[in-house]
Amino acid sequence: MSYIRMEHEHAVELLNRVMKRVESVIVGKKTEIRYVLTAMLSGGHVLLEDVPGTGKTMLVRAVASALDCSMGRIQFTSDVMPADVTGTSIYHPLSAEFKFRPGPVMSNVVLADEINRASPRTQSALLEAMEERRITVDGTTYALPRPFFLLATQNPLQFEGTYRLPEAQLDRFIMRIGLGYPDPEQELELLTRMQGREALDELRPVLLAEEVVAMQREVKQVHVDPVVKQYLVAVAVASRSLPAVRLGISPRGTLAWMAAAQSFAYLQGRSYVIPDDVKEVAVPVLSHRIQLKAQNRAEVWGQVQVIEEALSSVPVPVQMASQGRGRRQ
Repeated sequence: MSYIRMEHEHAVELLNRVMKRVESVIVGKKTEIRYVLTAMLSGGHVLLEDVPGTGKTMLVRAVASALDCSMGRIQFTSDVMPADVTGTSIYHPLSAEFKFRPGPVMSNVVLADEINRASPRTQSALLEAMEERRITVDGTTYALPRPFFLLATQNPLQFEGTYRLPEAQLDRFIMRIGLGYPDPEQELELLTRMQGREALDELRPVLLAEEVVAMQREVKQVHVDPVVKQYLVAVAVASRSLPAVRLGISPRGTLAWMAAAQSFAYLQGRSYVIPDDVKEVAVPVLSHRIQLKAQNRAEVWGQVQVIEEALSSVPVPVQMASQGRGRRQ
């Protein structure tokens, strides 16, 4: 893929157009849509966790429709095998050769629907793809297309016929997002807007695949002041010593948090991260990385409360340290 360079203002304009098109289908979820785009710019993956009927699958399809990228869908059930995800080598008698037939994971945007219905063996087939952007089939390694963006859905309230995602798998998702029910006014607007038409058919692509890759490359150049980095580390350290916590934020989690903050700043049109960016993405990035002690697991929003407690225990930086970056918050 040939590299292109995008002006930041033009990139933000395109991203805002993507948001508006997705919002035409997903009503009243502007914050969640912004989180999904933030994850995409970070080069990370998203776990959409909520009850059925809240629009998880529709959100993924809408985002994919707004991108001029290939899309693959994996409908997970207990009998889905790793080869159904990655692809397999098929023997062709005429040529006497094995040829690789790619699976749905060999796409730019991948919907892993009801991922917790897959067996642990099949779930593990996604680990290499999510972390290393490649798959290995019959001893041969294949690079995944760029960009590669996996969005998985799961129902947190249904346990029959499901397998709990292990911590190693959860840690590969940069964000866990819940959509929740819309407000009555939003639900009424949804009924009116969707009556008699298929909204996804009217969506047109806004971003090319190479433009997404260019944005992801630019995001890595977003400045993170040393003071902000110290703030990230201090909150992570604080989370590890809270009484209700068994395992706090890991170094991988801190790296993901910084990457998400860079992406969120880029999405806002800034070339530097401020503490508000860090706080904005804290819950979706960190909530699934906190493990509570047994006696605290039944508490509602326990992980969110832990994150808020860790954030409140560390003073928010009010002055950047780098020259030319000092801005009062």
